[in-house]
Amino acid sequence: MPVEIIALIIFAVSQIGTPGPANMALLATGAGYGLRRALPFVAGVVVGKQLIIWPLGFGLMQLADSWPVVFSVMKYISAAYIIYLAWRVANMRLKVNKSVGSPPGFVAGLVVHPLNPKAWGMITTAFTSFVIAGAGTFAATFSVAVVLLSCQMLLHPLWAGAGQLIANTIQGTRAERVVFVTLALLTIVTVFYALFGVL
Repeated sequence: MPVEIIALIIFAVSQIGTPGPANMALLATGAGYGLRRALPFVAGVVVGKQLIIWPLGFGLMQLADSWPVVFSVMKYISAAYIIYLAWRVANMRLKVNKSVGSPPGFVAGLVVHPLNPKAWGMITTAFTSFVIAGAGTFAATFSVAVVLLSCQMLLHPLWAGAGQLIANTIQGTRAERVVFVTLALLTIVTVFYALFGVL
C-alpha cells in the first residue's frame, strides 16, 4: 500500500466526522430540508473535495521528491493546524439553524470544500503524514482520494439526515461536550501516530 491505510482511515473519520464548516452546512441543510432534498448539496460537497485532492496530491508528491526538507516542515505545520482544529472541536457546541426557501443544490455544495481551510489542512496532512516514502504519485493520490471519498459518502449524509436528531438529543447536555472532546482526542492521537509512530 502506498499509504498507512489504517491510520489514514482513523484520521479521515475523525476529521470528516467532526464539526467544521462543511458539516455545519450539511447539518443545517438536513435540518431545514430533510435528507432527500439535501442530497444534491451532499453530493456536491463530496465531489468538491476531489477538486482539491488531485491537484494538491500531485503538487505535494512532486515537492517531496524535489525538496524533502520542505515536505517535512509542511508535515509538522499541517499537524499543528489539525491539533488546533481538534482544540476548537473540543470546545464547539451544536447550533442548528432552520433554513427557509429552496435548498442549496449541487453547485453550492461543490464550492464548500475548496473554500474550507479545514479541508485544505486535512488533505495536506493526509499526504504529508500518511503517504509511505517512495510511493508513486498516482498511487498515493488515488489512495488518499478513495479513503476520503469513502468516508465522506458514509459520514456526510449522516450529518445531513441525522443532524437534527443529533442536535435535539445532545444539544445543551453533558453528552455534547463528551462527544466533541472524544472526537478531538481521537484526532490528536492519529496525528501523533502519524508523526512518531506511537499510539
